[in-house]
Amino acid sequence: MSNYHVMKRSDGGWEDKREHADRAARVYENQKEAITGAEQHAHNSGGGEVKIHRSDNNQIREAYTIPPAKDPFPPKG
Repeated sequence: MSNYHVMKRSDGGWEDKREHADRAARVYENQKEAITGAEQHAHNSGGGEVKIHRSDNNQIREAYTIPPAKDPFPPKG
């Protein structure tokens, strides 16, 4: 389970970065692409939170949970 942050870069691009990582998972041209990428990364890594930061002051403006790709404890029957 990994959390990802979507943030604006100083060069004008957008990145999705795993929480506590030094480098971005990927760099995008716009925020919409970065959000989609962060959602995919969170989904594929067992679920987690996606936190979207504002472009003007970098504060978190929205956060939500992404379910895992596979349920580790599926219901029986």
